[in-house]
Amino acid sequence: MVRMCRLLIGFRGAYLRRLHRHASPQSQGTPKAPMKRVLSLLVPSAALCWTAAVAAIVKPQVLIVNMFINEAEAWYGIPDFNVLAKNITVPGLSPLFPQVHCTQDGRICQLVTGEGEINAASSISTLVNSPAAFDLTSTYFLISGIAGINPKVATIGSVTLARYAVHVGLQFEVDARQIPGSFSTGYFGQGTTAPGQYPTILYGTEVFELNEPLRQLAFAAAKSANLTDSADSQAMRAAYAKSAPAFAAINSAGPRVVLCDTATADAFWGGNLLGDAFANTTAVWTNGTGVYCSTQQEDNATLNSLLRGSLAGLVDFSRIIVLRAASDFDRPLAGGDSVATLLGPAPAFVLSTVNARLVGVKVIAMILNGWKGRFQTGVKATNYVGDIFGSLGGNPDFGPGSIFGGKVAP
Repeated sequence: MVRMCRLLIGFRGAYLRRLHRHASPQSQGTPKAPMKRVLSLLVPSAALCWTAAVAAIVKPQVLIVNMFINEAEAWYGIPDFNVLAKNITVPGLSPLFPQVHCTQDGRICQLVTGEGEINAASSISTLVNSPAAFDLTSTYFLISGIAGINPKVATIGSVTLARYAVHVGLQFEVDARQIPGSFSTGYFGQGTTAPGQYPTILYGTEVFELNEPLRQLAFAAAKSANLTDSADSQAMRAAYAKSAPAFAAINSAGPRVVLCDTATADAFWGGNLLGDAFANTTAVWTNGTGVYCSTQQEDNATLNSLLRGSLAGLVDFSRIIVLRAASDFDRPLAGGDSVATLLGPAPAFVLSTVNARLVGVKVIAMILNGWKGRFQTGVKATNYVGDIFGSLGGNPDFGPGSIFGGKVAP
């Protein structure tokens, strides 16, 4: 079968190249009827080869979504399960991470998307649109990564669970050295005239809200995890606690699980000015409900791809958990250097990957152990779930309201 597939795909490629060479500029891209008939046979044959390469459709109960190798490797060689038992190549995934890894029974799988918004969106979209290999209609997505952290809300080594993901990078921007004296930052919402105003030009990815009852269940399970710590992290934490009253209470204790929200931008930012600006963006865009704490480069892109998949009936958007573990602070000590803080050191880097996995294992166990009693049919959301447009139906409790009149987008 493999040999036949190679021959079919090779013949199809050679045929298309020959067609392109001999076609006139006017006729390129419009093969004649006999050629169309040949192509109509070859295209499905190539698709059948992809289907045949997958022994059986995998229907995971949980899909772990990591963004880069360090996050992924924290899940390998653990006693809880072996996510490397099966490795399934999916055409179109990141060339760095071309396979989805799964346990032998297929109940738990792992995808590594690559870093940044474009990589995340591309990899998630590819996987969601691979129904010949995966049935994700009842899968819980555990987005598990590391992040920067606001020291006013949580400390390094802590693990956060988000209700809101806010696309803080999606704004007007003017260099802070050239802003008017009345501006607190160079970032302000699209369609507005100053910071602190709600954007009037919306792209749809500004804010996503996730299933709050599911988050609370994950939080209850996560609190049983025994988080690790390190001497270097303790020393940095203590320095922050002493440097400013705003940091004192949070950083006087060790890592813990925290309910707070996440901010997305392709820029890897740092410093008090940007941290405070994006905290304000988070508050304004969620109508005062969101709490800015974790900083990362992928989540709104991942969520938008999953929302598109949900609209297509391929995934269930109410089955998403966003977990981010704090590897570094998003701003310096009081009076400290923002550039030096951004560039390191980050003593909680390894620690955060481990704690993300320790909490993730508890959440996964909760889902698998309670599959028949609760999770198979889904956890009913009592809050709005979806994007700022109201694409999945219902009326967002942030922003201007549904653009579809409360109905599902056509």
